[in-house]
Amino acid sequence: MSDLKIVFEQEGGAAARLVRDRLDMFNVGVTGVSTYYPVNLFLKNARGETMGGLLGGIWGGWLHITFLWIDESERGKRWATKLMDQAEAYARERKCHSVELDTHSFQARPFYERRGYEVYGTLDDYPKGHKKFFLKKKL
Repeated sequence: MSDLKIVFEQEGGAAARLVRDRLDMFNVGVTGVSTYYPVNLFLKNARGETMGGLLGGIWGGWLHITFLWIDESERGKRWATKLMDQAEAYARERKCHSVELDTHSFQARPFYERRGYEVYGTLDDYPKGHKKFFLKKKL
């Protein structure tokens, strides 16, 4: 009998890093694709406060955008467009052929569609009464 047990931890810390690193090593072993580039762009004010940002990564010819957020005080000033433009330009430099991301029905689907993204999947009731959309775009 094994002495293993399942442990719930709010903060993953070293254990979470180990799981991510081991899965990454597996993926590299299977695909032979080892190049990964983090994509972290931030919008900062004169005081150095973060007023927005885009987080993601490049692997396997794809840019995956994990988060895009602009502080409410800066919305409507094209900062999201500028962050997306810069991320997509960096992805092209790194020879990416496509971008993928997800958004909710109460977030920015029209913004992404205006940029040429198309929905390829939808989850209903995520959360209840809303939808989660998965979008992609060829570069």
